[in-house]
Amino acid sequence: MSSNLFSDSGSPADPPYLAGLNPEQRAAVEALEGPVLMLAGAGTGKTRALTTRLAHLLITGTAVPAQILAVTFTNKAALEMRTRVATLLKRPSVDGWFLGTFHALAARILRREAERVGLTRNFTILDSDDQLRLLKQILAVEAIDDKAWPAKVLLAMIERWKDRGLTPERVPASDGADFANGRAVQLYQAYQTRLRELNVCDFGDLLLHNVTLFQTYPEVLERYHQQFRYILVDEYQDTNVCQYLWLRLLASKSHNLCCVGDDDQSIYGWRGAEVGNILRFEQDFPEAKVIRLERNYRSTPRILAAASGLISHNENRLGKTLWSAADEAGALGEKLRLRGLWDGEAEARFVGEEIEAHQRAGHPLSECAILVRTGAQTREFEERFITLGLPYRVIGGARFYERREIRDALAYFKMVQSTAHDLAFERIFNLPKRGLGDATLKAAHALRREKQISLFDAARFLVESQQLRPQARKALRELTEKIQRWRELAADLSHRDLCEMVLEDSGYIDMWRNDKTIEAPGRLENLQELIEALSEFDTLEGFLEHVALVMENLEDSSGDQALLMTLHAAKGLEFDRVFLPGWEEGLFPNQRALDQQGNRGLEEERRLAYVGLTRARKQVIVSFAANRRLHGSWNAAIPSRFVEELPEDHLEQESDQGLYGAAQNAWGGSSFGQFDAWGQSRATPGMRRAQQQPRAAKPFFEQPAKLIDAQLTDEAGYAVGARVFHQKFGYGAVTSVAGERLSVAFDHAGEKKVMASYLTPADQAGA
Repeated sequence: MSSNLFSDSGSPADPPYLAGLNPEQRAAVEALEGPVLMLAGAGTGKTRALTTRLAHLLITGTAVPAQILAVTFTNKAALEMRTRVATLLKRPSVDGWFLGTFHALAARILRREAERVGLTRNFTILDSDDQLRLLKQILAVEAIDDKAWPAKVLLAMIERWKDRGLTPERVPASDGADFANGRAVQLYQAYQTRLRELNVCDFGDLLLHNVTLFQTYPEVLERYHQQFRYILVDEYQDTNVCQYLWLRLLASKSHNLCCVGDDDQSIYGWRGAEVGNILRFEQDFPEAKVIRLERNYRSTPRILAAASGLISHNENRLGKTLWSAADEAGALGEKLRLRGLWDGEAEARFVGEEIEAHQRAGHPLSECAILVRTGAQTREFEERFITLGLPYRVIGGARFYERREIRDALAYFKMVQSTAHDLAFERIFNLPKRGLGDATLKAAHALRREKQISLFDAARFLVESQQLRPQARKALRELTEKIQRWRELAADLSHRDLCEMVLEDSGYIDMWRNDKTIEAPGRLENLQELIEALSEFDTLEGFLEHVALVMENLEDSSGDQALLMTLHAAKGLEFDRVFLPGWEEGLFPNQRALDQQGNRGLEEERRLAYVGLTRARKQVIVSFAANRRLHGSWNAAIPSRFVEELPEDHLEQESDQGLYGAAQNAWGGSSFGQFDAWGQSRATPGMRRAQQQPRAAKPFFEQPAKLIDAQLTDEAGYAVGARVFHQKFGYGAVTSVAGERLSVAFDHAGEKKVMASYLTPADQAGA
């Protein structure tokens, strides 16, 4: 091996695998002893640096494979790392080392030490369905009503405790006090006991048992200290508390811990990731070397400058500034385009036109990516792309009308339209759970075949028979009567209001409201978006026909396609052209994040915006709408504070005519900076916490508005009965006032909820 590293004269030669590394990457590769934080910005070649460091450890003989612990977050990343290192070593594979995900490596250790934590080495790992089943059994034994205190809620609490490294004995007394009259910790203890009795564990246990093992048995920890001389961790900013403790314990002797991460890309706080782990690395290891990888190989200088300008508004960060070699050549690239549009439909139309123009210019559709804050935003874009015949693919999730909750809701709507939809009735038969099992469904199918009638009519016959158990007969009667009642109400209610009522009355909305999984809020947002989509059609029949045509058009998913995904799903990817729609207060930053976490939530939302910007190689187009349809009404939207935080020098600004009082020539005199991003209409407790974040020194847009020049104030400034003017809806009279939110009966547009800042007294508008 040494002949590859040294020349014949004995002087050191430059190993070929180090060729092409920039000075910072090389420093990170060669700093083998002691703690190292590789602070690697987006597109700075951190994967190359990490894999080269692994290879360097082996090629120089500093360590053998079994002495290295290399940790990733995904199996895909582990496989990529393994393949790259093998290539650098010029071997088909590398065996004998510990390289894999946190859970895979923890399971490997636990197999060796299982007896010390009350398991045997042949333990099995439960999936989520088995976990729920076991928790339901425990609730039943403890005589706790699963409907009042759902097992799903308890499971979410237990998973959160395990992510924090808390065994039942260590859970704070205040935690879980609102579940089952304060019995949550007791149930957690019973669950852990039962897991040991069954010789099983869940995924959270894999790491938690490791931590307990190392803390309880110093001799075991010492053995792994002797084995793992070097530890490398990828995506350190995404670690939770338990993962952090596991790494700290394993590295506590050698301190040869190399963590690779980017605090500016920590966007998974909602699933347990703790950005503080990377922020306090230097406190944990005072002797640590912090090596910043700031040279970006992906994006243009303008994109990097915009991203850096935005993220600089975060206080809790280690700090770095991305740059590109193109800076030195003066090749700044295109300015970011900032586009204001009238409403969400106009936004989707604009994006569709831009992508079509890109395709006509001879570029692949796959170079274009639309990155949205929430999954519900995809619908309008999908609808538009289907209208245009523009092929697209949703990354990281199903297309809108293919999502589980949407299919469920559509099944309910089909039953309102016609009771002859057998497949729809079968889908909602026991959804949400109403005590109807397979036996009841089989009986209904048998009667359907016998009498040659619909499944719904068969169910009605069964209700009047003595064939079913009383409980099943009662539940089936309630379902069929509800469907009949909904159909009768169709004559009196609009199809939109009727469908909204159906989802509430059926218990389907409550099912997701009571679901404490991280997916539940998104599913509720999707259902609300579905209800809003109904407003675009004259009848329910017309809407369902539209959906059927959409689904038919989705069958061909091959070939060149534009890409549509959430910002979270985009992490780690890159595209030539990136569209960032929906940059409006309440949507992005997301109101729920602000309400729940205040300034902490705001900073994670800003990091998410940073991730979106840094996905782009050549061009970024940010857009926002002045109006969004919410809950059946048009609502005025305020441009996101992130818009104001983008450096003006790197922006090209444009808007629809008349938007926010813009002049007829392009952006004109628009002044989004005039609208107080901290409007009192959103002065929730969480928002008030978020207000502690320092604001930009001056508004981004300097010119005064032409028509709308009202500032947000503590009071709306309008009394009930006052005549007002709105640019879209025209003249009307105020009917109610709630802070900055007003209800206005417009002369021609009907009753709308709008913000006071978008209204002008009628006498000042020329009435």
